[in-house]
Amino acid sequence: MENVYETVHEGSGHDSSSSSSRSNSPDRENQYEVPDVVSEPLYSEVDVHVSADAERSSPAYMNVGDEDKHGSSSSSSEDEEEKAEEAAEVMAELMEEVRAEVEPAVEVEVNGDAHDGSRRSSSSSSSSSSAGDPCEDPPIQTGDNILTTLETVTLEESSPEISLYVKAGNDGESIGNCPFSQRLFMILWLKGVVFNVTTVDLKRKPADLHNLAPGTHPPFVTFNGEVKTDINKIEEFLEEMLSPPRYPKLAAKQRESNTAGNDIFAKFSAYIKNTKLEANAVLEKGLTKALAKLDDYLNTPLTDEIDKRNSMEEEKGSNRLFLDGNELTLADCNLLPKLHIVKVVAKKYRGYDIPSSMSGVWRYLNSAYTRDEFTNTCAADTEIENAYRDVARRLAK
Repeated sequence: MENVYETVHEGSGHDSSSSSSRSNSPDRENQYEVPDVVSEPLYSEVDVHVSADAERSSPAYMNVGDEDKHGSSSSSSEDEEEKAEEAAEVMAELMEEVRAEVEPAVEVEVNGDAHDGSRRSSSSSSSSSSAGDPCEDPPIQTGDNILTTLETVTLEESSPEISLYVKAGNDGESIGNCPFSQRLFMILWLKGVVFNVTTVDLKRKPADLHNLAPGTHPPFVTFNGEVKTDINKIEEFLEEMLSPPRYPKLAAKQRESNTAGNDIFAKFSAYIKNTKLEANAVLEKGLTKALAKLDDYLNTPLTDEIDKRNSMEEEKGSNRLFLDGNELTLADCNLLPKLHIVKVVAKKYRGYDIPSSMSGVWRYLNSAYTRDEFTNTCAADTEIENAYRDVARRLAK
């Protein structure tokens, strides 16, 4: 019994030299395999783990050790025997409680000993086990990961329901010639939002379209069930509702970009509808002048382009791809569909080509032809030509 008390007292006092010598004992694994056998290393190691709690919650247990080690010499032998028996009962109960609480942790540590020959606490077993250990705890999801996951779910759930209705081609299914339909089509595509596109055959006048937007012709948009019909207001609405950080901002930075080339389509319409031969040259000249004005704007450096250059490069023109820079903006969604129609129809019915000397205009068109946002939303050239078959009047001599 004295050895037991000495062992407990030393463990509760955190005797580091005793613990170190026991960890190198060749009989350590056999002692853990038989947890019922009371041995000095087991009790000593258990006390290392639980002594702090024992000191806080059960100070009487420590008093027992003190009484046993520092008892008064004047006490009678009978009192000492009674105290010894009481202490033995208390310590036996204590060891049973400690063994019941610590045995699972000891079992984990034994497994750790089998791997590296050193003792490990159960709290560190996850980080020190190998990657392929089937008993390894799953990684703890941090707060940032949880926030990102919740944010992704929220964004997906809050995605608006958008449908775009555009004019159908002659076959009733393909995209028809309509620069306004393509304008909205390009905006939604550039925004990167999920939306549905429906081609509407105006010859058949489907009843469901009449019920959805009575008296309205394509293009129009439904946004979460609400019908939008005004083209300019739709553009403003989409730019406001589909805004950063989730969706890109498409508004042009330069105010002049919004008005560049705005008179080209009007000049073209007057030119293509004219039936008087004597007026043809004047109208053609007006169209060429409007195109030249656009060409000048495209070849003139923007403010941010000038800022990026040094003094030696200020004389050079602009090489930007689009009206407001190298990315498509709302201004391009408005002008490019019309400019493409001008090129196709004027060539077909008037034999007119945009002058090759207009490097800015041709760079602009060729840049658009490399972008899916334009080519996949544009009607076929034959569709455009057929749409102007009755509009382009023959010139009367």
